[in-house]
Amino acid sequence: MKQNQARRDPPWLVAALIAVGVAYLAILLLLPLVTVFAEALRRGFSYYLGAIREHDALAAMRLTLLVAAIAVPLNTVFGLAAAWTVTKFDFFGKSALVTLIDIPFSISPVISGLVYVLLYGANGWFGPLLDKLGIQVIFNVTGIVLATTLVTLPFVARELIPLMQAQGSDEEAAAATLGAGLWRTLFFVTLPNVKWALMYGVLLCTARSMGEFGAVAVVSGHIRGQTATMPLHVEILYNEYAYVAAFAVASLLALFALVTLAVKTLLEARFGDELAAQRWR
Repeated sequence: MKQNQARRDPPWLVAALIAVGVAYLAILLLLPLVTVFAEALRRGFSYYLGAIREHDALAAMRLTLLVAAIAVPLNTVFGLAAAWTVTKFDFFGKSALVTLIDIPFSISPVISGLVYVLLYGANGWFGPLLDKLGIQVIFNVTGIVLATTLVTLPFVARELIPLMQAQGSDEEAAAATLGAGLWRTLFFVTLPNVKWALMYGVLLCTARSMGEFGAVAVVSGHIRGQTATMPLHVEILYNEYAYVAAFAVASLLALFALVTLAVKTLLEARFGDELAAQRWR
């Protein structure tokens, strides 16, 4: 008993560590979040509604949702296919494929946008050819989707790969032995086993795609009402000294982040045991 008591941390140390953690989160997370909503509502709720109902703000919201609606499914399919390939098969270049998946994590989003300008801009490698074909990538929704897809590419794959590696391929092999084809194995064996990791990846991918700024800023051209997503529209308003309107639009992004966190928390509370079993077995 004395030995167990001797191993316990002193109460003052526990309290100090908790206080430091709470203070750190309050300064870096809670205070900025409260500031966003306080500034957004500084002129009253009617002004707030007017700012988010303004034509360019609505256009930015529609464009942000459109880009997310395209980029997230693309990266979901790619992430599932990449994770399946990496974890279920042995082939030459597997390590290189995993490294390529991680590249968007290691490079600046601004650099990602500049690469697309170099490739598809008016003076880029493929720019003149695309211009002859009547295809515009840069300063268009197409470029925004491409840039967002690249930046958010690893999120689903990196959630799935560790889990699928830990699970192994025994269940898929058993399904194949029983006569199940590739698609039947995928939908009735693999997906049920990784559904929670897939959900986490999709949530992260969606949040990042809606909040992406750097790569989109390079390829969009900041055309107000046309190629300005919500983060870009916030920047435009802020540069025009429309601070309250800028914070009003920014508060919508913050609300989405909070809703995403709430959904994650509710699902963990409802299916926590199953989630833990799938992530760690």
